[in-house]
Amino acid sequence: MLRGFNILLGPALFLFFYFYIGPFDGMSNESFAIFCSVIWIATWWINEAVPIPITSLLPLVLFPLTGCLDLSSTSSAYGNKIIFFYMAGFFLAIAMEKWNLHKRIALLIIYYVGTNKKRMVLGFMLATAILSMFLSNTSTSIMMLPIGIAIASQVSLRKNLSNSNFGKVLMLGIAYSASIGGFATLFGTPPNLILQSNVEQFFNYKIDWDEWFAMAFPLSISLLLICWIYLTNFSYDISSSSKINNNIIKEKLKKLGEIKYEEVIVLSIFFLFIFSLIFKKGIENYLNFIDDTIIAIFYAILLFIFKSKDKKQKIITWEDSVKLPWGIILLFGGGLSVAAAMQESGLALWFGEKAYLLNELLVIFIILLIVLAVNFLTEITSNLATVSMILPILATVSISLGINPLIIMISATIAASCAFMLPVATPPNAVVFGSGYLKIKDMIRTGLLMNFISIIIVSLYINFVLPEIWDLESIVMIESLN
Repeated sequence: MLRGFNILLGPALFLFFYFYIGPFDGMSNESFAIFCSVIWIATWWINEAVPIPITSLLPLVLFPLTGCLDLSSTSSAYGNKIIFFYMAGFFLAIAMEKWNLHKRIALLIIYYVGTNKKRMVLGFMLATAILSMFLSNTSTSIMMLPIGIAIASQVSLRKNLSNSNFGKVLMLGIAYSASIGGFATLFGTPPNLILQSNVEQFFNYKIDWDEWFAMAFPLSISLLLICWIYLTNFSYDISSSSKINNNIIKEKLKKLGEIKYEEVIVLSIFFLFIFSLIFKKGIENYLNFIDDTIIAIFYAILLFIFKSKDKKQKIITWEDSVKLPWGIILLFGGGLSVAAAMQESGLALWFGEKAYLLNELLVIFIILLIVLAVNFLTEITSNLATVSMILPILATVSISLGINPLIIMISATIAASCAFMLPVATPPNAVVFGSGYLKIKDMIRTGLLMNFISIIIVSLYINFVLPEIWDLESIVMIESLN
């Protein structure tokens, strides 16, 4: 019955506003049609009455039917170059997983960190964060979970797993670091790519991979270390736990054997990919048409060309591509379509004009409010859906407030990756919740404070450090709104 109500709620709100409320003051008919459509889309994104990827197809129906945007303009967003960049990055991730390169990297990091309990947690968090920078945070947490359970079960002698403090800390460390590591790179988490696309769409400025990394990586590492200190020293007492035997890690490394030819190929392509992104500006001197997406697709194609050592198969095959997160790709398209419609119809600008109520607030407090709101909204809905809805609005709101758009938009984007409280907030949270070591109350108790820690750290970093790393006024001028 509840599901039926949730399904009907979206179209009911759409019809109510569209036929009974009418356009608000200063809003065009096209803008109002987009507004009503977004209400329906947002409602289903939040309550998940139908699968989120399916909801993401609604713009293809609603926008043309209401006459606010034609089908060609609506559908073009689903083929945005950002989507292909993400697909290429995921092909690299598939190759890593197929040949167990990700496991080798993780186990080596954990092995060399040592067996001290706090250092072991740090090793798991570093391994998870580093992998999550380049792999899906979901697949990273799934891969790290069995390793973590093997270690936690050795430490805890209790039959009741939920009473193991070390197990709780280790599981939470895996989940939190998967989210924290993800925002360090542009393709580490989908919201970052949505930000990149919105900035380019609204302000005709392309955030490069190396530019983002230089800004986000220090924040990611800082938050990771603070999170580790909090988990191992203040959240739960792990001092009474049994000693850790490093033999488990040794055994798992032994099972992997010597590094294989295929791993070397994947690792080489991966480093060449990263090298090309970092030094793209130098490459542009010889190939002025070069782009992040072109680079990513080129290296992805190489994975389908190189053969395994026995020549029996390619490094990855087309059959391996079924692992692509097609649902996220559709969500990408839906989010970008909503952003384009809000811009072209003038709806985003209308929201921006209503931002005068915030004019009296200091920038730091505006950042804090946005980070706080997005952080807790993400606890109950998809972070990708959240940024897809909010970034087009923030682009114009920032103009009205006289604040560089990057400050506001980056604040919201990073905040969307810092939901630590509920299992439904992020896939990594859900993955570790299924381990048996955690109860809902454990996640809420620990995650609530971690949320507030991240809100403060992110807000202060964006306000005081970001302007020192990026020359914001030369990057995006508030007068450059398209």
